[in-house]
Amino acid sequence: MFASTGSRRPAPPYAASGQIGRPPNRRASRRRAWHDDPVATILAFHAHPDDEVLFTGGTLARLAAGGHRVVIVVAAVGGLGEGAIADPRTRLAELEASASRLGVARVVHLGYADSGHGPVLYPDPPGQVRFARADPDEAAARLAALIAEERAEVLLSYDPSGISGHRDHVRVHQVGARAAGLAGSVRVLEATAPRERLSVLERPARALRRLAGRNQPDDFRLVGTPRAAITHRIDVRRFAAQKQAALAAHCSQAGRRGRSGWLFRLLIALPAPVFGLLAGREWFTEPGVPPGPYRRDIP
Repeated sequence: MFASTGSRRPAPPYAASGQIGRPPNRRASRRRAWHDDPVATILAFHAHPDDEVLFTGGTLARLAAGGHRVVIVVAAVGGLGEGAIADPRTRLAELEASASRLGVARVVHLGYADSGHGPVLYPDPPGQVRFARADPDEAAARLAALIAEERAEVLLSYDPSGISGHRDHVRVHQVGARAAGLAGSVRVLEATAPRERLSVLERPARALRRLAGRNQPDDFRLVGTPRAAITHRIDVRRFAAQKQAALAAHCSQAGRRGRSGWLFRLLIALPAPVFGLLAGREWFTEPGVPPGPYRRDIP
């Protein structure tokens, strides 16, 4: 299953139905090349709906505002929990709303189901495969086909730890790296967070895990990226309100019971300047690029 919503080109053999947004405009691409305009196509590969906001929302809004074509590919949708949060159609509709608020041109679901983050990997839901069980080569081939279809110059993926250690996030890194190898000429930037900042949260997170029964990384020193190895720090404070509005589109997450739902609602309710202070910078590493002074823009 491979779904993409809105007006579209004929789908690849593994495609299902529905696309969000516009397929690539070849005539416009040729015009840009003729005039040597630096407008690019950026394909952002994420694990689940809402990850596109949490990890890269400000960057995507900034790129779209700069005239670049931004495409979101999400690996896994639905298949866990009960009600709206388990319904792929609901989660994809929320993703469509979030993408619209960020200025994204197209959203594609790669076709997999959420694997969850606990110690138990549940059986596959009817008609889907959990992303953690997916054949990495098959998933990479699907993603590489989208990179080629979009003629994407930049692929946004995750760092080797998946930023958080979540099994689906780690698989995003693995599949993204393989797809980039198949595509050949795409530039890869991996979303991340400073490991030093995450390690400060270790004790509170352990306490929260005990209270909420959630599975968090056993060692925060193994997730994220050391600050000295990060290549890009993007200031997205100017897009804080847009990022927050996109986060609010994920109503099923905000409606969850427990501490995760409470935290989601808190982030949505914060005054935009406060939200900007908390979520106004986003980080990336570019494999093969030596660290140094932070690069401050993409592409």
